[in-house]
Amino acid sequence: MRRFLLSIILMSATILCMAQEGVAADNGANKGATGSRYHGDGIDDVLQYSPLAATIALKLFGVESKSEWGNLLINTTATYANTAILSYMLKHSVNSTRPDGTDNHSFPSAHTAIAFAGATIMTKEYWHVSPWIGVGAYTVAAVTAADRVRRNRHRWIDVAAGAAIGVATAELGYYIGGLILPDREQYSLSVSPTGLELVVKL
Repeated sequence: MRRFLLSIILMSATILCMAQEGVAADNGANKGATGSRYHGDGIDDVLQYSPLAATIALKLFGVESKSEWGNLLINTTATYANTAILSYMLKHSVNSTRPDGTDNHSFPSAHTAIAFAGATIMTKEYWHVSPWIGVGAYTVAAVTAADRVRRNRHRWIDVAAGAAIGVATAELGYYIGGLILPDREQYSLSVSPTGLELVVKL
């Protein structure tokens, strides 16, 4: 497990450093041609939600996850609520200007936080099925972070902080979920064509 996490961290750092170098080169070219820095919408707007979407899709297709539907719903809600609150508070208190100069909400990267939160959820839910699911989830999250830097929307410190927030809020979300639904054998939530069905064993 430690080797896996270390390899993910090293891979992410390598990608981010390469992306930062690419940004510097692109900025020079773009400034010379247009007088302004490059920015805009990118694939990261979709990639940030991909790990969470894949988690739900796998469960819908019958792949056995760690959590029942009820636990997964609570864990995910708690995770993203904390991610949004913490990211918003930091963005509006640190007031770091983006590299492209569009606003002063650069730190931390919310896209990266969302992606890494989803990757952590996916890893927790399906690590027992295959560790490669976790590798794929964190790779997508790392690509999301790298693209934010490549397009000059963030610096490497912004996405590093976003990644840390995503992982931390996912861990906190599962802790909160465990407090709300401590015993998965006592609660059962199923999804059917007619709706949701909650069974509580007394």
